[in-house]
Amino acid sequence: MTGFAERETVVTLDGGSWQARWDLRSVNGKGLDLRLRLPEGLASLETPLRQALGARLSRGTVTLSLRLSRIGRDGPGFAAADLDRLLGQIAAVTARAEAAGVALRAPTALDLLHERGILDETGGPDAAAGPVLAAALMADIPALLDAFDEGRAREGAALGRVLGEQVSRIATLTTEARRVAEARGPKQAERLRGGVEALMEAAGAAPDPERLAQELALLLVKADVTEELDRLEAHVAAARALLSEAGAVGRKLDFLSQEFNREANTLCAKSGDPALTRLGLDLKHVVDQFREQIQNLE
Repeated sequence: MTGFAERETVVTLDGGSWQARWDLRSVNGKGLDLRLRLPEGLASLETPLRQALGARLSRGTVTLSLRLSRIGRDGPGFAAADLDRLLGQIAAVTARAEAAGVALRAPTALDLLHERGILDETGGPDAAAGPVLAAALMADIPALLDAFDEGRAREGAALGRVLGEQVSRIATLTTEARRVAEARGPKQAERLRGGVEALMEAAGAAPDPERLAQELALLLVKADVTEELDRLEAHVAAARALLSEAGAVGRKLDFLSQEFNREANTLCAKSGDPALTRLGLDLKHVVDQFREQIQNLE
């Protein structure tokens, strides 16, 4: 189901203070697809975040983003610990090169800043502070997920009202279709009788009352839509029961929408009456709207 939540917090450590902004959003999907966007130096957050999200969510394309800015800094800085480590590596390489009689060009400050992880443009922590900051940031995740669940609950309640109205519309159309189907009986029987008599006369055979009654009975059975209407009413009851349940019912309702559509198609194919056909087409239209809305439901 679609959902959105955000949370801002300030984390203070010995190495400085950071302002963190979490952004969590989702759209519906067949499975659970987690997409994380984390700053440099916080790769250790990925596993616990996936575990926390997986424990709360079962379906959807979920994107979690974290933006960090170091408080008290004017513009980008550099990761001091990573720079110290790089300088030590350069010194060791230079010493070995001199021992081998190889002259190396000394790197400039610009060369060092171009090394990956040295220039800290995002406000992320250096290697030493990363794990400690990651642990502090994880403390915000339960509150973020609570806000996310609340938002999705509000969205679900609004969507449930829309789906309930559509199910009521299906029920109304089904009731009207039953009335029209019952009213068409005598007219349909007379029309079928005339058609059968015309075919028998064209074939050169005199209409036999018993044979005519048999043929009419077969045609009327094939044109009967009572079973389709009964199943539509049963599906309406099942949809209302699912909408009153707590938890994820999107897949069940999606299957039910296919059953609604199948019965509406059969109703149109067997109607033999313009008024009943129109009702069948109206049913198909509402069912399509119902199914489209279900795609936003977990």
